[in-house]
Amino acid sequence: MEENKEGSAEKFFKDFGKKMDQFAQELKEAGSRTEVDLQKKYEELKAAAQRLKTEAQKKERWQEVEASLKKAGEELENAFKAAFKKKG
Repeated sequence: MEENKEGSAEKFFKDFGKKMDQFAQELKEAGSRTEVDLQKKYEELKAAAQRLKTEAQKKERWQEVEASLKKAGEELENAFKAAFKKKG
């Protein structure tokens, strides 16, 4: 009976060791998948930030263009007024 207990304990620890190895492998694989997922999300966020930056620059540029065109329109209006102003 003593040998039977010893054999059972060895079997238990052997099975336990296999399960721990399997768990460690699954944990490693899950970590790798998580790392890949996080890297993918990081790249998506980085691309989104770049798009926002580009859009903001375009908007600022168009605001500058709009202001310049408005100023040019006002100067053209003043030039027409001066050219076609009735003298006296």
